[in-house]
Amino acid sequence: MRNLWRLLLSVQPSRGLVDEKFSVRVQNAPPAHPLTMHALLHSEDGDTWEAFGHYVTDAGGDVNVTKDPSLGGTYVGVEPMGLLWSQRLVPGSRPGLRFRKQDVQTPIQVRLSVYQGHQSEGFMDQAMLASVMVERWYMAPGVRRVGFTEGGLHATLFLPPGPGPFPGLLDLWGGGGGLVEYRSALLASHGFASLALDYMKPAEVKNEYFEDAYRVLQQHPQVCRRRIGLVGLCFGSSMALKTIYSNVIQPRCLVCLSATHIQPVGGTIADFFDEVEKNLKKSHYNDENQVIWRNVLLPIPTDTSKKVDVGRLQCPLLLVVGEDDQSWPVPESADDMREMMERAGNSHLLTVLSYPRAGHLIEPPYSPHCRASKFIKPTIMMLWGGEVAPHSHAQEDAWRKMLDFLKENLYCSAD
Repeated sequence: MRNLWRLLLSVQPSRGLVDEKFSVRVQNAPPAHPLTMHALLHSEDGDTWEAFGHYVTDAGGDVNVTKDPSLGGTYVGVEPMGLLWSQRLVPGSRPGLRFRKQDVQTPIQVRLSVYQGHQSEGFMDQAMLASVMVERWYMAPGVRRVGFTEGGLHATLFLPPGPGPFPGLLDLWGGGGGLVEYRSALLASHGFASLALDYMKPAEVKNEYFEDAYRVLQQHPQVCRRRIGLVGLCFGSSMALKTIYSNVIQPRCLVCLSATHIQPVGGTIADFFDEVEKNLKKSHYNDENQVIWRNVLLPIPTDTSKKVDVGRLQCPLLLVVGEDDQSWPVPESADDMREMMERAGNSHLLTVLSYPRAGHLIEPPYSPHCRASKFIKPTIMMLWGGEVAPHSHAQEDAWRKMLDFLKENLYCSAD
């Protein structure tokens, strides 16, 4: 029998982008031996996340996570990236947290370890057989981060390596507010000049604020002024769709994740949230006292002043739909938008990616799934929906197809 204490753990690559797959392999263990693979990371807020899988070595004493199934743990089956996407808070952590990277200029550091037997708890109290530190980056080498405060904007521009010019993206996150940079940093790592925009902080933001941000992209010497798209998630998707009415913003394409077109077309962001506040009594709560907000916007209104007329759309639109979205009426909105575009004769511009058992927060791949978290107020626990494995698979598939969509429409299409 091989000496278990000379066990070798290897990860390739040990340093890469967060959307890059890695391979994890254990060698020199006894044959048919139970082992636990464990992943641990500490967030910038001081919280601890973990994932683990149960494996049995083959006749040669090896485990290859890329090919071998996990028999139990936070994920099961052949899941090469399960040690990342099935991450969850360790027992006893603060409730209602969502993992989000704040400083994109530093990596996510994940400690991968191997333990004797099939373990499910108490990892910190046990001796590991081997471990390795893995770095996961949102910024590729050479990506540049440029802060913007001119003209009242609160934004950050990420530029790919090289002189450019590059296709541009206006990146809009959701109603939680703040300047969220990690998706833009990753998009820049794939060749797009991406402007992450905080549009919730400035008081009474109106369409002109988004138009100013669009002009910043257009006028930048390293951005192709005629090759600019918009990417939005949740409320950011609503704002992206609303630019249909702008004479300034003329995007080459739109990507809307977890989108609804239901909003007071002629109003401000404040008007939208005032409308939501009036209808909060329609919210449902599940047995865990988590808010199911989607009913606030249902049924889909027939009043055209309360929804964006996507029939006016003149550029390709990619809708990414989680069919178990419990926050917005996303599947219903997608169906209504499809019907509106069919009536207008521009349905050829629409692509819908719809994922069963996926929830609302569709992030870049291998991000830990968040089914529910605190939102806006400490007392509100929002139910986002989704099941861990299907949601995580949806994130991976949607990200690859989104990048292909952006490359096709911003890089490959004729001027």
